Amino acid sequence: MTMVSAEDEHWVDEAAGRLVRPYTVSNGRTEPTTRMELLSMVRATGRLPHGRLEPDHAEALGLCSTPTTVAEISARLRLPAVVTKILLSDLVDAGAVDTRSPGPAAEPTNTAVLETILNALQRRL
Repeated sequence: MTMVSAEDEHWVDEAAGRLVRPYTVSNGRTEPTTRMELLSMVRATGRLPHGRLEPDHAEALGLCSTPTTVAEISARLRLPAVVTKILLSDLVDAGAVDTRSPGPAAEPTNTAVLETILNALQRRL
């Protein structure tokens, strides 16, 4: 069950979820300014952007207090990945978060990684 503050109550419905459409959250933008993968790590820098943060930006920034993947932030915000990437890229542009590429080891076609996972799973079974 999601806790909803009185201020946000009119934007969330317990049964339907978020009432604000994703394109509204991203101000109609469809591309982030910073390239990120789902497994990219994002972490807060400790610097706050100038001015007031939009609620979704503030929530995303709060999730970045420890290094977190874009995929996890997207899931916690209950937003599509591309919208989450747009929010995060706004925070990168403002200097509030840093991103780090997942590197070649996270590549889904990396056979060495897949073999390691398979071997670990076989040992557990």
